[in-house]
Amino acid sequence: MRFRLPTAFAFDRRAVLGLTVLLVLAIGYAAQHFWLGRPHPVAVPAISITESTADPATDGAPAHHPAELSLVIDISGKVQNPGLRTLPAGSRVADALTAAGGPIPGTDTSTLNLARPLTDGEQILVGIENANAGAPAVPTGPVSLNHSSAEQLDSLPGVGPALAQRILQYRLMHGPFQSLDQLRHVPGIGPRKYEDLKPLLTL
Repeated sequence: MRFRLPTAFAFDRRAVLGLTVLLVLAIGYAAQHFWLGRPHPVAVPAISITESTADPATDGAPAHHPAELSLVIDISGKVQNPGLRTLPAGSRVADALTAAGGPIPGTDTSTLNLARPLTDGEQILVGIENANAGAPAVPTGPVSLNHSSAEQLDSLPGVGPALAQRILQYRLMHGPFQSLDQLRHVPGIGPRKYEDLKPLLTL
């Protein structure tokens, strides 16, 4: 003889089982929702605070560099463009010659030391014989305007190195003197000086 549970009891058992399953699902859903919704710690980057050692008076100020040094030289004689030239410090005679346009064709520059460093305020005479010689000798006769050197012209009374150079420069620019009277056109020679020099000169 078999024992059977009442139908109502079997129904209640199924209901309890269903409720249990629903309860487990609800608890699982709540646990998942709680886990996902929990606050997460946020890492804050450390801020390094260093004390500035820069001087506020000079911070951002542009650096000052000393002005580049330059030389002023006077290059004269048989060059294309004689006169004053401004060259960078450390320049040499070759640089001065280039700045003056180079020597006139046929000019002998073998007496020049092209590698010699320049000094501020110096004068370079190109293609003039004995231009750098010592004190000129006193002339024993008339000095030729068309064939004399700077040394010979410098030996004349009242004619210094600068005026002698201007006479040579005039001769280079205008060709040989055609008359002694042309000497009046040289800057620095007035009527009085011309009269003093005229007896001492020849073409």
